[in-house]
Amino acid sequence: MSTKAEERRKQVLRATLNAICDKGFTTVTLQDIADYADVSKGVISYYFKNKEDVFYHLLAAMTDRIFQNEYAAIQKEEYAVDKLRAYVNAAFKSPDDNRVFYRVYLEFLAQVNQNERFREVNNTFYKNCWFIGSEIIQKGQSEGIFENVEIESGSHMIRALIDGCLLQWLMRDNKSLHTYYRDNCYETILTYLNYKQA
Repeated sequence: MSTKAEERRKQVLRATLNAICDKGFTTVTLQDIADYADVSKGVISYYFKNKEDVFYHLLAAMTDRIFQNEYAAIQKEEYAVDKLRAYVNAAFKSPDDNRVFYRVYLEFLAQVNQNERFREVNNTFYKNCWFIGSEIIQKGQSEGIFENVEIESGSHMIRALIDGCLLQWLMRDNKSLHTYYRDNCYETILTYLNYKQA
């Protein structure tokens, strides 16, 4: 795919994100997406099979970008505690980014049981999240600081705590609480992991 074609696809996906955020998943039409992207409906049909295909590619792009950003963040750190802090900080990217992602993501989750393609993307996203958690726990155990934690279940719980804290922050609708939830999330995960300072 040419650079121009790839940029046009990204333009459509950004417009779709904004349209869903403003209008909600079920009411957005291809015409809405075209209007938000400032292109004709024919342009969208050239790059995507239908509205569901646009939504599928948006969900895949959103979740992959989050994984790539979070994984890159932990790679910059040497020690497990610092990797965990980097992971939580990357997940709590900013109030505006988190609000947009989770508002749209919740719309997708409501469709997962009826849509196999959405379910596959969501499963891949969580496998990637658990991979990050597993890497952090394994590193911590090699350092002797995360004791008596089963790696698989521990990785699941790390992401559950991150998502739970972000969702509760979102429901409280108060930007100023973002740092509070981020810091408490980090401390709670350390407690769960039986952190023993070396």
